[in-house]
Amino acid sequence: MEIKYYTITALNRSIKNMFDREIALQNIYLKGEISNFKHHSRGHLYFTLKDENSRIAAVMFASSASKLTFEPEDGMKVLVSGRVTVYEANGGYQIYVNEMNLDGIGNLYLEYEKLKKKLEQEGLFDKLYKKAIPRFPKKIGIITAPTGAAIKDILSTIKRRYPICETILFPALVQGNGAKESIVENLNKAQNYDLDVIILGRGGGSIEDLWAFNEEIVARAIFASKIPIISAVGHEIDFTISDFVADLRAPTPTGAAEMAVPNLVDLLNLINQYKIRSNESIKNIINTNYKKVNNLIDSYVLRNPLALYEVKEQKLDSYIERLNNYIYKELDNYKVRLNNIVSSYVLKNPLANYKVYEEKLDGIISNLVNNINNIVIINRHKYDILLNKLELLNPLSILSKGYSVVTSNDKIISNYKDVKLKDILDIKLYKGNLKVEVLEKGE
Repeated sequence: MEIKYYTITALNRSIKNMFDREIALQNIYLKGEISNFKHHSRGHLYFTLKDENSRIAAVMFASSASKLTFEPEDGMKVLVSGRVTVYEANGGYQIYVNEMNLDGIGNLYLEYEKLKKKLEQEGLFDKLYKKAIPRFPKKIGIITAPTGAAIKDILSTIKRRYPICETILFPALVQGNGAKESIVENLNKAQNYDLDVIILGRGGGSIEDLWAFNEEIVARAIFASKIPIISAVGHEIDFTISDFVADLRAPTPTGAAEMAVPNLVDLLNLINQYKIRSNESIKNIINTNYKKVNNLIDSYVLRNPLALYEVKEQKLDSYIERLNNYIYKELDNYKVRLNNIVSSYVLKNPLANYKVYEEKLDGIISNLVNNINNIVIINRHKYDILLNKLELLNPLSILSKGYSVVTSNDKIISNYKDVKLKDILDIKLYKGNLKVEVLEKGE
């Protein structure tokens, strides 16, 4: 029996045809969370839809994406409709989305992102405004629900790690109606107590359960607090607006308690280490100074105190001698320079320099006169040339050769046809003018 081998393309095309023939897959409705979102430059949207356990690739072409009333982002919860088919090139199946809408949680996510962006632009998240958490707090305020795992975990952790610290609970609603007002009220109340730090938080839950910590009035109350605040809302993967505004964010309520107080056992061990190191350091200092004292006692200077004086005396003599030599040398140099100046030719013949400069000045004046004369001669020659050129171009010079200019009513006559018999003409001669009457004309 002959075996028939398919190409990969043929197999993928066959599977695609099976998907396309399945009516249930041609118009299917899904809900899930967007991840790996990419907005292509041509307007197409590529992303993954996922839930707690599975995921599917999704494509929304520009023609459908142009109808969206919101900008999709990673983390949004959405409701989509479309058809499921196979992409032949890689053999993967995916959904081609025709419509997409936000579900309830998605709307909350949009509100969350909008407020986050607004407060970030206002500077409420800036590190510049973050207050330092005291290392050894004496009194800690806790704002959370009076019952539940969060308050138990916080109190037990503080008691275990740092039992000398006092805690004050400010019981508050942490979800549902009135929660945001209750949190703000207790934050304001806590400002009147002599607290070193405040832990604000609650246990885990859905985004709806944690929503009170995403409210703007809560964020602004945290920012306005004069007391450092550690935010401990939900689990490690949960992020709320309060986490960004607070001075420090803890992954859990237990983590907040650990950040707020040191471990007393660790402190005692650290103190004990400091004690040991201090004793060793003091011993080393004593031993070092003891050796220095013994060295001084055994030193030659203490045994022979005059020796130090004698050495200094010798050095002083050496310095005085060197100084005297330097002074005498400088005096000799200045004497030589003074003698050179006194015996100089200038002082003996003060008019000599004057005569030299006088001769130089006479030479300069002579050269200047010669240069001026040369320039005058050259320019006079140029002038004569230009004058001759002008004479040649002067129309009056032609008249001197016997020519004349005939005009009638200031109009030059160059053709006999331009005048009539008996017309009176003006004739311009080289010297003088004539006024004549036309008696005869012709070529």
